Amino acid sequence: MGNRRGFFSICAAVVACGLSGIAPAGAQSPKDITVVFPSPGGVGYYPFYVAMGEGYFEKEGLRVRPESVNGSGQVLQMLAAGQAQIGHPGPGPLLAARASGLDMVFLYNNFAKSQFGLVVKEDSTFKTPDQLKGKKIGVGTADGAEVAFVRAILDDLKMKEGTDYEFLTVGDGGMATAAFMRGDIDAYASGTRDAAILRLRGVPLREITPEKFLAYFGNGYVTSRDFINKDPEALKGFGRALVKGSVFAADPANKDKVLTHAKLGNPQEGEDKAFSGALFEAMKGRVTPADLSNGWGYHHPEQWDLWQKALVASGALKAPLPDLQKAYTNQFVKDWNTGIAQ
Repeated sequence: MGNRRGFFSICAAVVACGLSGIAPAGAQSPKDITVVFPSPGGVGYYPFYVAMGEGYFEKEGLRVRPESVNGSGQVLQMLAAGQAQIGHPGPGPLLAARASGLDMVFLYNNFAKSQFGLVVKEDSTFKTPDQLKGKKIGVGTADGAEVAFVRAILDDLKMKEGTDYEFLTVGDGGMATAAFMRGDIDAYASGTRDAAILRLRGVPLREITPEKFLAYFGNGYVTSRDFINKDPEALKGFGRALVKGSVFAADPANKDKVLTHAKLGNPQEGEDKAFSGALFEAMKGRVTPADLSNGWGYHHPEQWDLWQKALVASGALKAPLPDLQKAYTNQFVKDWNTGIAQ
């Protein structure tokens, strides 16, 4: 999740104990679930922390303990070592792990839309990416994942870097804001956090990412095949709590509570309420599926096919997996969404 991450310590065990309460005599003990994230964000994982703060996990008989590491690779390593039951990696690392023989399964599609995008100033005349021919596109760093994402969009339009457009490294945050204000760039290759910062600093943005590229969904919740077989009821409860957290956060009236709960994951991130609020709005747009008819957490098989083709074309995968459909599951989606008004 995110693009350039800062790292902060999380006192997760204390939080988990504080929320778990004291079980009445004779009550069944809650199941302990360790959930590992690739960075210590709070707002970026807001459905999880809303579910934690509102007591949804507890009501499902789960005592969750979040941990943070450095990147999706380490998330998958912890799952493989049995040090966590659920993780939150990206689809690319998950497919690479399966190619190496690890039977990990993408359980819940959390970031239903791409975490990257191509944006222009709101008052710009540019409506579609092909109109950027001959223009300069700002990037935070020359080798960021968002750069590869935008390059793929323009490659699809037969536009060549250096001939039809130019990438200009301008940095992020205030530097990107200044580049837009000075007219140095006409568009920006943006991550979700980048877009929130630009909007907060007075640059209203409009996204021109083609719909089919938004289908490159982002990080989500992953577990092992062994854990699916061992404790499907725990996974049903985990997903139900996430859906309830997502629906709670979708109500604008609950925004302040959402931001308060998000501090459980990263207190420092919540110190600047204006920033955390802008970041939440940006994240919510990526978490909320474009079509809720299938429910929250649903995997579209055709989107997995898009991801695999892109990874093979880039060399990240040597060849297509023989069992792509085993990389994800929709078996719990109905249970998660039953009784939820969409």
